[in-house]
Amino acid sequence: MNWKEELNKKAVGVQDKSALLGPDVDMKQFKGQALTKQAFQLPSDVADRAKTVGINPDEESRSGTFFQLDHSVILACRKKEIEGVEVMGTPQVVEQYDWLKDYYWKAVAVDTDKYTAEAETHQHPGGYFIRTKPGVRLTLPVQACLFIGTQGLLQAVHNIIIAEENSELHIITGCTTHPQVKNGMHIGISEFYIKKGATVTFTMIHGWAEDVEVRPRTGVIIEEGGTFISNYICFKPVKSLQMYPTSYLVGENSRVRYHTLIYGMGNSLLDVGSRAVLSARGARAEMTSRIIGKNSARIIARGHLVGEFPETKAHLDCRGLLLSSTAQIHSVPELEAKTQGCDLSHEAAVGKIEEAQLCYLMSRGLNEDEATALIVRGFLDPEVPGLPQHLKQEVRKTIELTSEKVM
Repeated sequence: MNWKEELNKKAVGVQDKSALLGPDVDMKQFKGQALTKQAFQLPSDVADRAKTVGINPDEESRSGTFFQLDHSVILACRKKEIEGVEVMGTPQVVEQYDWLKDYYWKAVAVDTDKYTAEAETHQHPGGYFIRTKPGVRLTLPVQACLFIGTQGLLQAVHNIIIAEENSELHIITGCTTHPQVKNGMHIGISEFYIKKGATVTFTMIHGWAEDVEVRPRTGVIIEEGGTFISNYICFKPVKSLQMYPTSYLVGENSRVRYHTLIYGMGNSLLDVGSRAVLSARGARAEMTSRIIGKNSARIIARGHLVGEFPETKAHLDCRGLLLSSTAQIHSVPELEAKTQGCDLSHEAAVGKIEEAQLCYLMSRGLNEDEATALIVRGFLDPEVPGLPQHLKQEVRKTIELTSEKVM
């Protein structure tokens, strides 16, 4: 059995171990069909909505762009002056590259659950393929937007990202719905392959409608000296979100960092977290979560560190902030040491805003709402080690834009 087959077995076993919360969605209630869209200039309402999840419709400061509206790929290309990166639709790549079978469904098992099975059998497969060639180090990010524009649509995508040896890739992914769309479902399979010495920074921003069901399933394979940095942001209400990305650190001195920012509100049910399996000497993992609960939101914040090899180290830090008495935050940290010589640790805290903080800010001339908003923005400050400055600015811009609306 090769290492990819072994990882497939692990993916299934680990997924089954922790039953994620959230409704068992009947996917038959959602539409499979949507109007076929042709490539065109994005309407202003679509472009404006895309901007709220970090997408630049004019492609300024981007190495490439992928935009999928419902089941139709509107744009998939790199900038002409940018060499060494491929941006295409996954179905196109499956037909074009025979070698893709060595990656397809290897980081995520196709039989993990009914949602992965639906993604495989969906009659309108979609998703993006992004690949950097060996030694190529992109300074500008590639952007990808998965957009639902039809009421009650089920959108299923399969994304594959490959960073070849000693390459560097930054991706900003924004997922959202048209302002007139109230309900639907999104299933997103994402497989990352970080080769020897490569680095991938992946920033995902979710901005769905209140009655959308969301089921991402993500697997990451990190080889020797590779680094994967994941930033996840969700500041808008959603009916239910269930995600538990897993990184497999199979190469010596591989690294993974997960940074999660959640503002749960309304009646949202959010079951979110991340998992790292450290299977090689010198592997390191860091997980940081900042969770805010408001209204009647229920949030389960998970973290799972698995040490399978000596001389590995990982830390989990989860902090929650309750802004109402009806919101709930449940922190579930797990440490699993399978051998001597692995160093795993965690800290978790959930509480409310301290009266002393509010009183101090209000004494400086702010009212209670302004003081609360300032504290929340500071709590969500994306200080992530290793995040490039231009991406920090993008994330801060999104936080400012979103927080003005939700607070």
